[in-house]
Amino acid sequence: MRAAEHSALGHPPGRDHTARSDALGDAVGDFLAHLRVERGLADNTIRAYRRDLDRYVGWLRARAIGSLGQVEPADLHRYERWLAAGDEDHQALAASSIARALVAIRRLHAFAAQEGLSATDPGTELHPPRTGRHLPKALSVEEVTRLLDGVERDSPRGLRDAALLEMLYGTGARISELLALDVDDLTRVLADPRPGLRVTGKGNKQRMVPLGSYAAAAVEAWLVRGRPAWATRSRAFTAALFLNTRGAPLSRQSAWEILQSRALAAGIPGPLGPHSLRHSFATHLLDGGADVRVVQELLGHASVTTTQIYTEVTAQHLREVYAAAHPRARG
Repeated sequence: MRAAEHSALGHPPGRDHTARSDALGDAVGDFLAHLRVERGLADNTIRAYRRDLDRYVGWLRARAIGSLGQVEPADLHRYERWLAAGDEDHQALAASSIARALVAIRRLHAFAAQEGLSATDPGTELHPPRTGRHLPKALSVEEVTRLLDGVERDSPRGLRDAALLEMLYGTGARISELLALDVDDLTRVLADPRPGLRVTGKGNKQRMVPLGSYAAAAVEAWLVRGRPAWATRSRAFTAALFLNTRGAPLSRQSAWEILQSRALAAGIPGPLGPHSLRHSFATHLLDGGADVRVVQELLGHASVTTTQIYTEVTAQHLREVYAAAHPRARG
């Protein structure tokens, strides 16, 4: 059957990877270009796909498999076992890492079949291992209050940090969405008596999120009393809303460091990241009675299933409160 498949594709049977040493690399390159150009995936996601697929291609070549058309379902199952077992060249991977790698491989083979690079799609028989569902870490309302109120607001650094943190928690936006904003975006919003902020999320999809009074006041203070002092430090003009001390646009790494240092100063155990405030935003809305579909729209989730994980967080919180407070919760 394998020989017949190769003949149908114009490939001679057998596993001569020396004659087709570029076929695998070319297929992966075409697939990654498809993800970047047609699917609009982020650069970090593309890099993760490349790491997983480079390891897969190396494994195939070591076993004289020179093209995706030569891969059979049994090969994929052997690769899955290899990832889980490890050897002298690599450590055994956790179930979550294996699942991620197998998803990349399944999508690669599906792409190859659609593009005519392979007569069959062996990935349809590959089922990534189930992984435990990790609930997002959300701060308590008291912790968020302590974090935000603990930022001094009498210096450009403090004004910027306060504006950034207030907006992360007040809008539930991703850090990449906030760092993409420019001054004009906020100038227009602050002039509206009922401010709503338009952000661009994954897949270049735009959505409107409300800007609460605390976040609006913090951003206005940064724009008026903080940002001008730093904007003049850079020779290259930038309209970015958030700047570093050199007057250049703030990076994601710097935003992460800001949250880490502010959380440490507030006595909040880590590690925390900008996503922690997004998780807290969603959890606190649901705790307050917000409908899950409203939260879905505010977060920019394509599916309500993604948002429903936060309902598990609130249910878990209720169980913890009950266990700690009810006199007959425990024997």
